[in-house]
Amino acid sequence: MRAVGWVALAGLAACAAPEEGYVLDLPEGFPAPVIPADNPLTAEKIELGRHLFYETRLSGNETQSCGSCHLQELAFTDGRTVGLGSTGAPHARNVNGLTNVAYNSTLTWANPLLTDLETQMLLPLFGDDPVEMGAAPGQDAVLARIADDPAYQERFAAAYPKLDAPVTWDTTIGAIASFMRTLISGDSPFDRFAYQGDGSALSPTELRGLELFYSERLECHHCHGGFNFSEASVHADSVFDAALFHNTGLYDVDGQGAYPANNTGVYAITGDPADMGRFRPPSLRNVAVTAPYLHDGSAATLEEVVRIYERGGRLVEDGPNAGDGAESPLKSGLVPGFELTDAERDDLIAFLGSLTDTRFLEDPRFAPP
Repeated sequence: MRAVGWVALAGLAACAAPEEGYVLDLPEGFPAPVIPADNPLTAEKIELGRHLFYETRLSGNETQSCGSCHLQELAFTDGRTVGLGSTGAPHARNVNGLTNVAYNSTLTWANPLLTDLETQMLLPLFGDDPVEMGAAPGQDAVLARIADDPAYQERFAAAYPKLDAPVTWDTTIGAIASFMRTLISGDSPFDRFAYQGDGSALSPTELRGLELFYSERLECHHCHGGFNFSEASVHADSVFDAALFHNTGLYDVDGQGAYPANNTGVYAITGDPADMGRFRPPSLRNVAVTAPYLHDGSAATLEEVVRIYERGGRLVEDGPNAGDGAESPLKSGLVPGFELTDAERDDLIAFLGSLTDTRFLEDPRFAPP
């Protein structure tokens, strides 16, 4: 199919960035993200946020920053099976990547209530189950470390010139959120092929994988479609509810669709049995560098993930989580299973690799200051 066909399937939206104030450098074919009216972007705020994102003094024990768990070269994931907080305690879930986080309709694996970065950031900073940054017990002292630093005094004054005392938790969170909204990736080989008119940007192998990805036979694009390769995405002109979550048949520990007790998905928030095992479909942009995969990091490679979907769910043969997810009564109808030859599987994985944006992974604007 011609490139224009893939542009259409990718959900291209012709939205302009705001005309006033700071203007994001958006890739070709990308809509403008939602920017809160009470936290507009400015260059000074973004630069302050970059410093704070990598600031270990924001953790209770001064050992961890946001950037400790979100590494640029790994598309702002951490390469671990599950996250580790500043106290060393393991978490139940794999670290979410921050590629194009400004477009996420919800901001964790399975909480439909967290829809903006400013609110979501309260959890890693102050949450205690599990501990991440661990700032809560001595939050005044943690903030004082920043307020007493002359360099930060200058940066906060520049970012919030109308405030007499600009160093607060609200301004700290607002600045980090502003920086995170600039983490936009859209210069992969796929983008050069689909949006920038470079018909040679994808290899024959990747092109065959693209055909498979968008086929009704595999149905990948139903959950991982649009410009962000996730249907759980929003932008400034969105008109539909994109708070989407799916049970993909990874577990069935009781024959009735149950997931492990520490990882029940949206069910943990709503208590609705229909929400058991439902998780947000992440963006597939830069997916080749974000292993391990799935909400609990239980798949080591992209091939393993593809084989789970081929089977229509995962078989866990033994142990406390034994069960056949393919037989789960709660599994999404979008995971029916399909057959691939070895060559087709290789093609599909090659296409997923074409979503890697090397410039994003190396961009000095996003690196530690």
